[in-house]
Amino acid sequence: MSSSAQKIQLSDFAVSATRGFLPEKDPLLCLPAAYSVWDEVAAQLPKLLVSTKTREYIDRMPLLDVAGLQSDAELERAMVVLSYLGHSYVWFGDSPAHKIPPSLAVPWAKVAERLGRPPILSYASYALHNWRRLDAAKPVELGNIGLLVNFWGGADEEWFVLVHVEIEMRCAEAMQGAAEAVNAASADDVAGIEKALMKIEASLASAHATLERMPELCDPYIYYHRVRPYIHGWKNHPVLTKGLLYEGVSSFGGMPQQFRGETGAQSSIVPAIDAVLGIAHQNDPLRPYLLEMQDYMPPKHRAFVRRLESGPSVRPAVIREKDSNQGLRDHYNACVTWLEKFRGLHLQYAAQYIHLQAQKSVTNPNAVGTGGTPFMPYLTKHRDETGSHRV
Repeated sequence: MSSSAQKIQLSDFAVSATRGFLPEKDPLLCLPAAYSVWDEVAAQLPKLLVSTKTREYIDRMPLLDVAGLQSDAELERAMVVLSYLGHSYVWFGDSPAHKIPPSLAVPWAKVAERLGRPPILSYASYALHNWRRLDAAKPVELGNIGLLVNFWGGADEEWFVLVHVEIEMRCAEAMQGAAEAVNAASADDVAGIEKALMKIEASLASAHATLERMPELCDPYIYYHRVRPYIHGWKNHPVLTKGLLYEGVSSFGGMPQQFRGETGAQSSIVPAIDAVLGIAHQNDPLRPYLLEMQDYMPPKHRAFVRRLESGPSVRPAVIREKDSNQGLRDHYNACVTWLEKFRGLHLQYAAQYIHLQAQKSVTNPNAVGTGGTPFMPYLTKHRDETGSHRV
Protein backbone atom coordinates (compact mmCIF):
# COMPACT_ATOMS: atom_id res chain seq x y z
CA MET A 1 0.00 0.00 0.00
CA SER A 2 1.96 2.97 -1.24
CA SER A 3 -0.72 5.44 -2.27
CA SER A 4 -0.95 8.40 0.10
CA ALA A 5 -4.73 8.26 -0.24
CA GLN A 6 -4.68 4.90 1.51
CA LYS A 7 -2.57 6.04 4.43
CA ILE A 8 -4.16 6.39 7.83
CA GLN A 9 -4.82 10.04 8.62
CA LEU A 10 -5.79 10.80 12.22
CA SER A 11 -8.13 13.60 11.16
CA ASP A 12 -10.27 11.12 9.20
CA PHE A 13 -11.13 9.41 12.49
CA ALA A 14 -11.67 12.42 14.80
CA VAL A 15 -8.37 11.64 16.51
CA SER A 16 -6.28 14.65 17.50
CA ALA A 17 -2.52 14.73 16.99
CA THR A 18 -2.19 16.65 20.26
CA ARG A 19 -5.11 15.31 22.32
CA GLY A 20 -5.68 11.80 21.02
CA PHE A 21 -9.29 10.72 21.55
CA LEU A 22 -10.14 13.85 23.58
CA PRO A 23 -12.02 16.52 21.58
CA GLU A 24 -9.82 19.01 19.75
CA LYS A 25 -11.78 21.86 21.33
CA ASP A 26 -12.62 21.86 25.05
CA PRO A 27 -16.10 20.45 25.84
CA LEU A 28 -18.97 22.94 26.16
CA LEU A 29 -19.69 24.19 29.67
CA CYS A 30 -23.43 24.44 29.06
CA LEU A 31 -26.19 23.75 26.56
CA PRO A 32 -28.19 26.32 24.57
CA ALA A 33 -30.70 28.22 26.71
CA ALA A 34 -33.66 26.11 25.55
CA TYR A 35 -32.12 23.13 27.37
CA SER A 36 -31.06 24.96 30.53
CA VAL A 37 -33.29 22.77 32.72
CA TRP A 38 -31.04 19.76 31.99
CA ASP A 39 -27.94 21.72 32.95
CA GLU A 40 -29.64 23.03 36.11
CA VAL A 41 -30.70 19.62 37.37
CA ALA A 42 -27.31 18.10 36.51
CA ALA A 43 -25.50 20.87 38.40
CA GLN A 44 -27.56 20.03 41.49
CA LEU A 45 -27.06 16.25 41.36
CA PRO A 46 -24.76 16.03 44.43
CA LYS A 47 -27.32 18.00 46.47
CA LEU A 48 -30.30 16.09 45.06
CA LEU A 49 -28.70 12.73 45.86
CA VAL A 50 -28.05 13.79 49.45
CA SER A 51 -31.58 15.19 49.85
CA THR A 52 -33.19 12.12 48.18
CA LYS A 53 -34.94 14.38 45.65
CA THR A 54 -33.21 13.09 42.50
CA ARG A 55 -36.10 11.20 40.93
CA GLU A 56 -38.60 13.85 41.96
CA TYR A 57 -36.72 16.61 40.14
CA ILE A 58 -36.12 14.50 37.02
CA ASP A 59 -39.78 13.45 36.93
CA ARG A 60 -40.73 17.15 36.83
CA MET A 61 -38.55 17.95 33.82
CA PRO A 62 -40.40 18.91 30.61
CA LEU A 63 -40.05 16.75 27.49
CA LEU A 64 -37.77 18.75 25.19
CA ASP A 65 -37.26 18.36 21.44
CA VAL A 66 -33.59 17.67 20.68
CA ALA A 67 -33.85 19.07 17.13
CA GLY A 68 -32.42 22.35 18.41
CA LEU A 69 -29.10 20.68 19.22
CA GLN A 70 -26.99 21.33 16.15
CA SER A 71 -23.27 20.77 16.64
CA ASP A 72 -21.43 17.65 17.72
CA ALA A 73 -20.23 19.58 20.77
CA GLU A 74 -23.84 20.35 21.77
CA LEU A 75 -24.84 16.72 21.29
CA GLU A 76 -21.88 15.52 23.38
CA ARG A 77 -22.73 17.98 26.16
CA ALA A 78 -26.35 16.79 26.09
CA MET A 79 -25.18 13.17 26.20
CA VAL A 80 -23.02 13.85 29.26
CA VAL A 81 -25.85 15.60 31.12
CA LEU A 82 -28.62 13.15 30.18
CA SER A 83 -26.41 10.16 30.98
CA TYR A 84 -25.64 11.47 34.46
CA LEU A 85 -29.32 12.22 35.02
CA GLY A 86 -30.25 8.75 33.79
CA HIS A 87 -27.81 6.89 36.01
CA SER A 88 -28.72 9.04 39.00
CA TYR A 89 -32.36 8.18 38.43
CA VAL A 90 -31.76 4.45 38.03
CA TRP A 91 -29.21 3.82 40.79
CA PHE A 92 -30.37 6.17 43.52
CA GLY A 93 -31.14 4.51 46.85
CA ASP A 94 -31.32 0.86 47.84
CA SER A 95 -33.48 -0.29 44.94
CA PRO A 96 -32.86 0.64 41.28
CA ALA A 97 -35.56 2.06 39.04
CA HIS A 98 -36.71 -0.37 36.35
CA LYS A 99 -37.91 2.41 34.05
CA ILE A 100 -37.17 6.06 33.33
CA PRO A 101 -39.75 8.73 32.37
CA PRO A 102 -40.25 10.02 28.80
CA SER A 103 -38.86 13.46 29.71
CA LEU A 104 -35.48 11.76 30.16
CA ALA A 105 -35.75 8.61 28.04
CA VAL A 106 -36.91 10.20 24.77
CA PRO A 107 -34.23 12.90 24.40
CA TRP A 108 -31.53 10.56 25.73
CA ALA A 109 -32.35 7.94 23.10
CA LYS A 110 -32.50 10.53 20.30
CA VAL A 111 -29.21 12.19 21.24
CA ALA A 112 -27.54 8.78 21.55
CA GLU A 113 -28.84 7.76 18.12
CA ARG A 114 -27.41 10.90 16.53
CA LEU A 115 -24.04 10.22 18.19
CA GLY A 116 -24.03 6.54 17.19
CA ARG A 117 -23.85 5.19 20.75
CA PRO A 118 -26.35 3.50 23.09
CA PRO A 119 -28.37 5.66 25.53
CA ILE A 120 -26.31 4.87 28.60
CA LEU A 121 -23.34 6.47 30.37
CA SER A 122 -20.33 5.33 28.38
CA TYR A 123 -16.64 6.21 28.72
CA ALA A 124 -16.98 8.93 26.06
CA SER A 125 -19.44 10.86 28.23
CA TYR A 126 -17.88 9.93 31.58
CA ALA A 127 -14.36 11.01 30.64
CA LEU A 128 -13.69 12.17 27.05
CA HIS A 129 -16.28 14.98 27.06
CA ASN A 130 -16.68 15.65 30.80
CA TRP A 131 -13.84 18.00 31.71
CA ARG A 132 -12.81 21.63 31.63
CA ARG A 133 -9.52 23.43 32.04
CA LEU A 134 -9.21 25.70 35.06
CA ASP A 135 -6.73 27.89 33.15
CA ALA A 136 -7.39 27.89 29.39
CA ALA A 137 -3.77 28.87 28.75
CA LYS A 138 -2.43 25.72 30.40
CA PRO A 139 -2.49 22.07 29.24
CA VAL A 140 -5.10 19.37 29.75
CA GLU A 141 -3.45 17.72 32.74
CA LEU A 142 -4.02 16.91 36.40
CA GLY A 143 -3.91 20.11 38.39
CA ASN A 144 -5.57 22.11 35.61
CA ILE A 145 -8.74 20.12 34.94
CA GLY A 146 -12.04 19.50 36.69
CA LEU A 147 -15.20 17.56 35.89
CA LEU A 148 -18.21 19.25 34.32
CA VAL A 149 -20.79 16.93 35.89
CA ASN A 150 -20.57 14.73 39.01
CA PHE A 151 -22.73 12.28 40.90
CA TRP A 152 -21.82 12.77 44.58
CA GLY A 153 -18.84 14.97 43.83
CA GLY A 154 -15.73 15.07 46.01
CA ALA A 155 -12.04 14.48 45.47
CA ASP A 156 -12.22 10.71 44.92
CA GLU A 157 -14.81 10.90 42.14
CA GLU A 158 -13.06 13.84 40.46
CA TRP A 159 -9.63 12.23 40.63
CA PHE A 160 -10.78 8.84 39.37
CA VAL A 161 -12.17 10.30 36.15
CA LEU A 162 -9.53 12.99 35.67
CA VAL A 163 -6.71 10.44 35.82
CA HIS A 164 -8.37 8.82 32.79
CA VAL A 165 -8.59 12.20 31.04
CA GLU A 166 -4.86 12.80 31.48
CA ILE A 167 -4.08 9.26 30.29
CA GLU A 168 -6.03 9.98 27.11
CA MET A 169 -4.03 13.18 26.64
CA ARG A 170 -0.72 11.43 27.24
CA CYS A 171 -1.61 8.75 24.68
CA ALA A 172 -2.06 11.26 21.85
CA GLU A 173 1.55 10.62 20.81
CA ALA A 174 0.89 6.86 20.90
CA MET A 175 -2.04 7.31 18.50
CA GLN A 176 0.21 9.32 16.18
CA GLY A 177 2.73 6.51 16.42
CA ALA A 178 0.05 3.89 15.80
CA ALA A 179 -1.03 5.47 12.53
CA GLU A 180 2.58 6.04 11.45
CA ALA A 181 3.55 2.48 12.35
CA VAL A 182 0.82 0.90 10.23
CA ASN A 183 1.59 3.28 7.36
CA ALA A 184 5.28 2.38 7.60
CA ALA A 185 4.53 -1.35 7.82
CA SER A 186 2.36 -1.02 4.71
CA ALA A 187 5.29 0.53 2.86
CA ASP A 188 7.82 -1.92 4.35
CA ASP A 189 9.62 1.08 5.82
CA VAL A 190 11.60 -0.46 8.68
CA ALA A 191 13.15 2.85 9.78
CA GLY A 192 9.68 4.39 9.84
CA ILE A 193 8.38 1.54 11.99
CA GLU A 194 11.18 2.01 14.51
CA LYS A 195 10.58 5.76 14.70
CA ALA A 196 6.84 5.18 15.27
CA LEU A 197 7.52 2.58 17.97
CA MET A 198 9.70 5.09 19.81
CA LYS A 199 6.71 7.45 19.96
CA ILE A 200 4.43 4.71 21.25
CA GLU A 201 7.01 3.64 23.84
CA ALA A 202 7.44 7.14 25.28
CA SER A 203 3.70 7.75 25.30
CA LEU A 204 2.85 4.49 27.08
CA ALA A 205 5.53 5.15 29.70
CA SER A 206 3.97 8.56 30.33
CA ALA A 207 0.45 7.10 30.56
CA HIS A 208 1.65 4.49 33.06
CA ALA A 209 3.15 7.25 35.21
CA THR A 210 -0.25 8.96 35.27
CA LEU A 211 -2.06 5.73 36.17
CA GLU A 212 0.36 5.29 39.09
CA ARG A 213 -1.08 8.48 40.58
CA MET A 214 -4.57 7.04 41.05
CA PRO A 215 -4.15 6.35 44.83
CA GLU A 216 -3.12 9.96 45.52
CA LEU A 217 -6.71 11.22 45.81
CA CYS A 218 -8.91 8.21 45.06
CA ASP A 219 -9.32 5.87 48.03
CA PRO A 220 -10.39 2.25 47.27
CA TYR A 221 -13.17 2.23 49.88
CA ILE A 222 -14.62 5.55 48.73
CA TYR A 223 -14.37 4.52 45.09
CA TYR A 224 -16.20 1.24 45.64
CA HIS A 225 -18.97 2.57 47.89
CA ARG A 226 -19.48 6.11 46.55
CA VAL A 227 -18.15 6.37 42.97
CA ARG A 228 -18.74 2.95 41.44
CA PRO A 229 -22.43 2.31 42.26
CA TYR A 230 -23.62 4.92 39.75
CA ILE A 231 -21.70 3.70 36.69
CA HIS A 232 -23.21 0.21 36.47
CA GLY A 233 -25.31 -0.62 33.43
CA TRP A 234 -28.34 -2.82 32.86
CA LYS A 235 -26.96 -5.79 30.99
CA ASN A 236 -25.81 -8.87 32.90
CA HIS A 237 -26.59 -7.02 36.11
CA PRO A 238 -27.82 -9.19 39.03
CA VAL A 239 -30.72 -6.84 39.83
CA LEU A 240 -31.80 -5.35 36.50
CA THR A 241 -31.86 -8.77 34.87
CA LYS A 242 -34.33 -7.74 32.15
CA GLY A 243 -32.78 -4.34 31.49
CA LEU A 244 -34.33 -0.87 31.68
CA LEU A 245 -37.59 0.41 30.19
CA TYR A 246 -37.16 3.70 28.30
CA GLU A 247 -40.72 5.06 28.51
CA GLY A 248 -41.97 6.82 25.37
CA VAL A 249 -39.14 5.65 23.07
CA SER A 250 -41.11 4.21 20.17
CA SER A 251 -38.12 2.59 18.49
CA PHE A 252 -37.70 0.31 21.53
CA GLY A 253 -41.26 -1.01 21.13
CA GLY A 254 -42.10 -0.83 24.81
CA MET A 255 -39.46 -3.46 25.61
CA PRO A 256 -36.74 -3.09 28.27
CA GLN A 257 -33.27 -2.49 26.84
CA GLN A 258 -29.99 -4.00 28.02
CA PHE A 259 -26.81 -1.93 27.76
CA ARG A 260 -23.39 -2.34 29.37
CA GLY A 261 -22.19 -0.02 32.12
CA GLU A 262 -19.35 2.48 31.83
CA THR A 263 -15.90 0.90 31.85
CA GLY A 264 -12.36 1.73 30.78
CA ALA A 265 -12.70 -1.11 28.26
CA GLN A 266 -14.63 1.45 26.20
CA SER A 267 -11.47 3.54 25.78
CA SER A 268 -9.93 3.11 22.34
CA ILE A 269 -6.31 3.29 23.52
CA VAL A 270 -5.53 -0.32 24.46
CA PRO A 271 -7.28 -2.01 21.50
CA ALA A 272 -5.47 0.42 19.18
CA ILE A 273 -2.08 -0.48 20.65
CA ASP A 274 -2.92 -4.21 20.64
CA ALA A 275 -3.70 -3.93 16.93
CA VAL A 276 -0.48 -2.11 16.00
CA LEU A 277 1.76 -4.42 18.01
CA GLY A 278 -0.04 -7.53 16.74
CA ILE A 279 -0.95 -8.67 20.24
CA ALA A 280 -3.48 -11.47 19.94
CA HIS A 281 -5.63 -12.75 22.79
CA GLN A 282 -6.78 -16.33 22.85
CA ASN A 283 -10.51 -16.94 22.91
CA ASP A 284 -12.13 -16.54 26.31
CA PRO A 285 -15.54 -15.34 27.53
CA LEU A 286 -14.23 -11.76 27.73
CA ARG A 287 -13.22 -11.55 24.06
CA PRO A 288 -16.74 -11.08 22.62
CA TYR A 289 -17.33 -8.55 25.41
CA LEU A 290 -14.28 -6.51 24.41
CA LEU A 291 -15.48 -6.48 20.81
CA GLU A 292 -18.90 -5.40 22.05
CA MET A 293 -17.25 -2.52 23.91
CA GLN A 294 -16.38 -0.96 20.54
CA ASP A 295 -20.11 -0.34 20.04
CA TYR A 296 -19.91 2.12 22.95
CA MET A 297 -17.05 4.10 21.44
CA PRO A 298 -17.70 7.18 19.26
CA PRO A 299 -18.17 5.75 15.73
CA LYS A 300 -15.07 7.40 14.25
CA HIS A 301 -12.89 6.12 17.11
CA ARG A 302 -14.38 2.66 16.60
CA ALA A 303 -13.50 2.96 12.90
CA PHE A 304 -9.93 3.95 13.81
CA VAL A 305 -9.48 0.85 15.98
CA ARG A 306 -10.91 -1.38 13.26
CA ARG A 307 -8.71 0.24 10.62
CA LEU A 308 -5.65 -0.51 12.76
CA GLU A 309 -6.90 -4.06 13.32
CA SER A 310 -7.07 -4.53 9.56
CA GLY A 311 -3.30 -4.05 9.63
CA PRO A 312 -0.67 -4.64 8.83
CA SER A 313 0.72 -4.77 12.36
CA VAL A 314 4.42 -4.17 12.87
CA ARG A 315 5.02 -7.57 14.46
CA PRO A 316 5.91 -9.52 11.25
CA ALA A 317 8.55 -6.93 10.36
CA VAL A 318 10.01 -7.02 13.86
CA ILE A 319 10.22 -10.82 13.80
CA ARG A 320 11.77 -10.75 10.33
CA GLU A 321 14.38 -8.17 11.37
CA LYS A 322 14.98 -9.35 14.94
CA ASP A 323 18.53 -10.65 14.39
CA SER A 324 19.74 -7.84 12.16
CA ASN A 325 18.01 -4.84 13.75
CA GLN A 326 18.45 -4.81 17.50
CA GLY A 327 17.04 -1.28 17.85
CA LEU A 328 13.77 -2.20 16.18
CA ARG A 329 13.38 -5.27 18.36
CA ASP A 330 14.25 -3.36 21.54
CA HIS A 331 11.71 -0.60 20.88
CA TYR A 332 9.02 -3.14 20.00
CA ASN A 333 9.71 -5.10 23.19
CA ALA A 334 9.69 -1.89 25.22
CA CYS A 335 6.21 -1.08 23.85
CA VAL A 336 5.02 -4.57 24.76
CA THR A 337 6.51 -4.24 28.24
CA TRP A 338 4.87 -0.86 28.91
CA LEU A 339 1.50 -2.20 27.77
CA GLU A 340 2.01 -5.24 30.00
CA LYS A 341 2.86 -2.93 32.92
CA PHE A 342 -0.21 -0.81 32.24
CA ARG A 343 -2.44 -3.87 32.21
CA GLY A 344 -0.70 -5.18 35.33
CA LEU A 345 -1.27 -1.96 37.27
CA HIS A 346 -4.89 -1.90 36.13
CA LEU A 347 -5.26 -5.47 37.40
CA GLN A 348 -3.74 -4.47 40.75
CA TYR A 349 -6.22 -1.60 41.06
CA ALA A 350 -9.14 -3.86 40.05
CA ALA A 351 -8.23 -6.09 43.00
CA GLN A 352 -7.75 -3.23 45.50
CA TYR A 353 -10.62 -1.00 44.42
CA ILE A 354 -13.25 -3.64 43.63
CA HIS A 355 -12.52 -7.33 44.20
CA LEU A 356 -11.21 -7.03 47.78
CA GLN A 357 -13.88 -4.56 48.92
CA ALA A 358 -16.69 -5.83 51.13
CA GLN A 359 -19.89 -6.08 49.10
CA LYS A 360 -22.80 -4.50 50.95
CA SER A 361 -25.42 -4.48 48.22
CA VAL A 362 -26.40 -6.79 45.38
CA THR A 363 -26.58 -3.70 43.16
CA ASN A 364 -22.79 -3.19 43.48
CA PRO A 365 -21.17 -6.64 43.12
CA ASN A 366 -17.43 -7.01 43.80
CA ALA A 367 -16.93 -10.02 41.50
CA VAL A 368 -18.49 -8.47 38.40
CA GLY A 369 -17.28 -5.36 36.62
CA THR A 370 -19.44 -2.33 35.82
CA GLY A 371 -19.62 -3.71 32.29
CA GLY A 372 -21.14 -6.93 33.62
CA THR A 373 -18.24 -9.40 33.42
CA PRO A 374 -16.21 -11.44 35.97
CA PHE A 375 -13.07 -9.43 35.38
CA MET A 376 -10.20 -10.75 37.53
CA PRO A 377 -9.28 -13.96 35.63
CA TYR A 378 -9.50 -12.28 32.24
CA LEU A 379 -7.52 -9.18 33.17
CA THR A 380 -4.80 -11.51 34.47
CA LYS A 381 -4.88 -13.55 31.28
CA HIS A 382 -4.68 -10.48 29.03
CA ARG A 383 -1.73 -9.09 30.96
CA ASP A 384 0.13 -12.40 30.65
CA GLU A 385 -0.72 -12.76 26.96
CA THR A 386 0.66 -9.27 26.34
CA GLY A 387 4.03 -10.12 27.90
CA SER A 388 4.28 -13.33 25.87
CA HIS A 389 4.55 -11.27 22.67
CA ARG A 390 8.07 -10.01 23.37
CA VAL A 391 10.36 -10.96 20.50
